[in-house]
Amino acid sequence: MADLLEFHLADEAATARLAQRLAPHLQAGDVLALHGGLGAGKTTFARALISALRGVTTEVPSPTYTLVQTYEAGPLTIYHFDLYRLEDPDEVRELGWDETASGLALIEWPLKAGDHLPVWRLDLTLEQTADGRTARLEPQGEDWQARLHGI
Repeated sequence: MADLLEFHLADEAATARLAQRLAPHLQAGDVLALHGGLGAGKTTFARALISALRGVTTEVPSPTYTLVQTYEAGPLTIYHFDLYRLEDPDEVRELGWDETASGLALIEWPLKAGDHLPVWRLDLTLEQTADGRTARLEPQGEDWQARLHGI
């Protein structure tokens, strides 16, 4: 397993910059699991990441009520899930969960997916602190170490 990477993010702009730095390291088939409480910055991060992957500033509504939004980024389809309202992990299949294998799955509240959450993924945990927030990237899989070099 790759090493844990930790960042201090002073404000929302720093959160967006981390997303922009991560974007070039992601590829089709990746799963990025966003952990953290309400207000920790998951949606800020997701909006910046989607805009960076698309190469243009993109309106990214929170998928809190739709549970999933899709975006095209060239040949890559981004599936942005917000599973906060999910009551049963098996409901993810109804959201097109299986279609994400050829795209990028960006998942807020990933633990709600239960056993459907793949073992091979990149976990990003955001936590509020007294002077901003902390972001921890924890790769789950062998090739992340080389891919995340220079983040």
